[in-house]
Amino acid sequence: MNLTYPISSVGELIGEPARTTILVSLLDGGSLPAGELARLAGISAQSASAHLSKLVDGGLLVPQSNGRHRYYKITSPEVVHALEALGAIATLPRPTATLRSREDIDISHARSCYDHLAGRVAVELTKALQNLKVIRTTGSRDYQLGPKGPAWFADLGIDVLALAHRRRTFARRCLDWTERQPHLAGALGSALFSRMLEAGWIARRHGTRALRITHRGARELQTRFGFTT
Repeated sequence: MNLTYPISSVGELIGEPARTTILVSLLDGGSLPAGELARLAGISAQSASAHLSKLVDGGLLVPQSNGRHRYYKITSPEVVHALEALGAIATLPRPTATLRSREDIDISHARSCYDHLAGRVAVELTKALQNLKVIRTTGSRDYQLGPKGPAWFADLGIDVLALAHRRRTFARRCLDWTERQPHLAGALGSALFSRMLEAGWIARRHGTRALRITHRGARELQTRFGFTT
C-alpha cells in the first residue's frame, strides 16, 4: 500500500475493470456471493476470489457468511458516495441526439444508491425539499433540517430526533453521477427512501438498481412537490 498517498492504492483497487464491475454491482446496498459476482464481471471463480480478497483487504468490501456460502457487500455508505462522485466526473455528458438504452434511461431516472434514492427524481426531490424549507445546506458536504423539517418528516412517520442520535452522518449531500447534482443521503436520506418504499411510492425492479415510480408515487410527488416523473 502507498502510505504517502493512500488514495492511489484505492484508485488502483477501483480502477481494475473486473473490480469496478463488482463494486458497481453492489451499489444497491445488497450482498452477493462470489459466484454471482464472477458471472457479472465475466471472470473465472478463481480470478473473482483474488479480486474479492483485494477489495476486502482494501476496506471496500466486507464478507458475510451464511451457512456454507460467503456473501460480499460494500463496507459503508462512504464507499458508495466516493464511487458516485467518481462516476460523476468520469462519465461525459451524452449529446442530446445520442440514442440511449432503456436500462440507461431507467437508471438515470430513479435508482437505489446503497440505501437511499438517486437519479433525476432524487435530485428534483432534494431541490423541492430545500425550496419548501424542509432541509438546507450546511458546510460543503451536508444538509440540516430547515424550519419546516421536523413537522414535515413527522407527517411521514420519520423520527428525525432518533436519526440525529445515530453514529451515522445525519444528512449527506451525495453527488449524483448521472445528474451531476447532489441528492439527499445519510441517515435521513435512508429513512426517506425506506418510507417511500413502504408507502408504495416507488418499487424495486428485479435484477437492477433502477426503481419504478408507481402511480401513487407520481401522484404524491406532483401534489407534495409540484414535479412530474
